[in-house]
Amino acid sequence: MLGQQVRAWDVFDERVLNAMRETARERYVPQSQRDLAFVDTEVPLGHGQHMMAPKVEGRLLQALKLEPTDNVLEVGTGSGYLTACLAKLSGRVKSVDIFPDFVASARKVLAEDRIANAELHTADALSLSHRAEFDAIAVTGSVPELDERFIRMLRPDGRLFIVVGRAPVMEARLITMRANGQWIEESLFETLLTPLLNVERPEPFIL
Repeated sequence: MLGQQVRAWDVFDERVLNAMRETARERYVPQSQRDLAFVDTEVPLGHGQHMMAPKVEGRLLQALKLEPTDNVLEVGTGSGYLTACLAKLSGRVKSVDIFPDFVASARKVLAEDRIANAELHTADALSLSHRAEFDAIAVTGSVPELDERFIRMLRPDGRLFIVVGRAPVMEARLITMRANGQWIEESLFETLLTPLLNVERPEPFIL
């Protein structure tokens, strides 16, 4: 998987590759989908949601350039595999998902893998507080247009990975927050990703 899919998609950061290598991906995939664990495709998780393809996960992790002290938000816990990788590369991960069964399943596997720096919540990510408290944010579902709500949650020098657009044209972007409150935007690659639920419906919620 790492050689034929992830490296082939220009993921060369050894910290990222090691995090993916050390995380048993097959343990995070639903039992009925175990034969797809290492295939170059999205894996169905239920509720119409999907686990990202390995190459996209690799590019996401590499783009965020995580440091051991970073405070990270993951929007869409899903299987928990990416949560584990984020936790191995950063200081602390706060992960939210709208589906309680996803959160419960991921929490169980993360505990079994002794991932202690990941905090999971059942919540609609679009209702989170807009406090600027994260060094990095990974959004695992696409949005039709760039959503500034996530950008405003970044600290200075914070990075946001997000996929923007509607099928059949979506684009992965990296947003970096500057110290003056402005941000810069970089186009990374084209991809297709399951849309984030309730993207048009924000409500205040504080973790």
